[in-house]
Amino acid sequence: MSHHPNYRPRGMYFEEFEIGQTIVTSRRTVTQTDIVNFACLSGDHNAPHIDHEFCKTQPYGEPIAHGPLVLAIVGGLQCLSGINDGTIIAMTGLDQWRMHLPVKAGDTIHALITPLEKKLTSSGTKGIVTCERIVKNQRDEMVHSMIISNMYRCRPVLAATA
Repeated sequence: MSHHPNYRPRGMYFEEFEIGQTIVTSRRTVTQTDIVNFACLSGDHNAPHIDHEFCKTQPYGEPIAHGPLVLAIVGGLQCLSGINDGTIIAMTGLDQWRMHLPVKAGDTIHALITPLEKKLTSSGTKGIVTCERIVKNQRDEMVHSMIISNMYRCRPVLAATA
């Protein structure tokens, strides 16, 4: 990160998040390669993700994306939105994460991120932004939902020049 006096991160500072103002990410299509690669990366080779014959016996009919894969993709979409760029410090919590519908290869997902609560830390230099994050597919169906809390930097106080 640059320490140039005129450097301004692209991301949003704590103060810039507005309660109730929804941020919509770009979209990404989940592929069969994503599902296979995530199975290999995570070691989660459970039948719903890799066994086509098993899946034919289930209501979803074909392999489905791992829940944590969808979570990771949506984290990436949030990153790509620019709101975290140079201002996020850490993810501090994930609550009420629910899977409402399966995500299959070929589904295109995006997220709607709506700040619900903001809390300044005792240092006054950072704060926690708690958001509802809804993941939807190309049919505008909610596939995942969660409450996510992230710590963001506060806007720097510029030193007075004498």
